[in-house]
Amino acid sequence: PLRRQRQMCIRDSINAEYGAFCYFVGERTSFMSLLFIIIGKGDKPIYELEIADIKKTREERHLSHFIIHSSLDLVEETIWKNGTMYLKNVDSYGERKVMAYVTSSHAKFMLLINQSKADDNIRSFFSDVHELYVKILLNPFYEVNTPITSSLFHERVRTLAQKKLL
Repeated sequence: PLRRQRQMCIRDSINAEYGAFCYFVGERTSFMSLLFIIIGKGDKPIYELEIADIKKTREERHLSHFIIHSSLDLVEETIWKNGTMYLKNVDSYGERKVMAYVTSSHAKFMLLINQSKADDNIRSFFSDVHELYVKILLNPFYEVNTPITSSLFHERVRTLAQKKLL
């Protein structure tokens, strides 16, 4: 049986015209969802991939981005405490976990996933995406810290995510 869902609201104090938006938290039928974002210098998102089994509402998409961006401060703290590139689980929100990986150029790979996966699979995903990211950086036509629009990069990251994370 499904548990009763709780309704929670987040106030948007920055943008008063939207007021508050609400989302549902609680037991739902089991579904797989992940959000992968590459964040460049100045905390500027340069790539995003979202894979979900079900169609997410606008509020659920906003919540996923909110969780990722709120964990950026924790990533910054963890970078100085931990000398490795793979930072593992830096934050969690209910069933969702935020995993992080930081490159030597301080680009942050952030992964929000709602089901637990083997640590080796996540680490392998991050290192393979890092290799693809380096190939993008070596492209003479790519400007650093600008959005990645390559369809080949997108397809390869999507394939890696489906192979190693789903």
